[in-house]
Amino acid sequence: MSPLTKGLSVSYVRRVAGGAIAALLAATVLAGCGTSASSDDGAKSSGPWSFVSGNGKTVKLDTTPKRIIASGAEAAALISFGIKPVGIYTNTKIKDDPNLKGLDLTGITILGETWGEIDVEKAAALKPDLIVADWWPAEKAYSGLESGVKASSKKLADLAPIVGVAQGDSIETLAQGYEKLAMSLGADVDDPKIAADKKAFETAKAAFKKAVAAKPGLSVLAVSPADDVLYLANPTYAPELLDFQRWGLDVINPDKPDKGFPYWENLSWENADKYQPDLLLIDDRSYASTLKQGEKQPTWNNIKAAKAKAYAPWPAYWMHTYGEYAKQLTQLTAAIEKADANLA
Repeated sequence: MSPLTKGLSVSYVRRVAGGAIAALLAATVLAGCGTSASSDDGAKSSGPWSFVSGNGKTVKLDTTPKRIIASGAEAAALISFGIKPVGIYTNTKIKDDPNLKGLDLTGITILGETWGEIDVEKAAALKPDLIVADWWPAEKAYSGLESGVKASSKKLADLAPIVGVAQGDSIETLAQGYEKLAMSLGADVDDPKIAADKKAFETAKAAFKKAVAAKPGLSVLAVSPADDVLYLANPTYAPELLDFQRWGLDVINPDKPDKGFPYWENLSWENADKYQPDLLLIDDRSYASTLKQGEKQPTWNNIKAAKAKAYAPWPAYWMHTYGEYAKQLTQLTAAIEKADANLA
């Protein structure tokens, strides 16, 4: 399972693949487990082509991939560079995926809108020559192919090589990684819109740093409330939280992450007040309902920041583009500017 699912036992699943194929896979195995590619609207078919995937293995192909199937967030990253996949699978309904809102998905086949469920038969009909998905180091798996996924869905990996950028270090690095992948596929990364998104990101990052510097001592805790437990994010495996720490924000590191799934420390609601931040960052993948799950708990207000309603959306595990990062940083900067550094 990925950090977005947080465990399939949770009430809301958070995280919310013939002969020619065999020949292609055989060639790929010689180079490593993964690859990179472009869609019909992407790079010209040229080669040779290679890409170092998030698992550290280099994949080499004779020609640049053209028909790409991608996981939702990764598809959004490719689309931001003008590369349109032929198929997409997501962890939630397309309309609810924050990465895909507002994007033109005309002509793209939707292969699944539930975590762990991919229509591989439909995917095979698309004749993909590349699958693009994030690599999750803690799980040693690509998005959509983690432990807990249906066996039939994992057959997606039999259709084409897989590549993707590794999650875990930085969203800024993640965006840069998909920019490199897009370049390898022939994208024009000097496009004015891309340049504008990068500039917006740099401006937002500078404003964020300034706001943090103006609030010395301000502490934050990233959480995802559920009916049976309060999940506390471990920044070690949350790239956006690592960025925030790198830029000066005191993001609390829980001292007892789950040994089997270290993305989170899992607190019973009786112990919800173990940490006392000045500002709560709340999982925004379904912000209103997630917040409601916290607010209905009798011990929610034992957390001083919760009682003061000092909380802001946390873009948990989904951002992949400079443009989205700029928007989220701007939103968080406003919350930091309003926060009380002496609350806790």
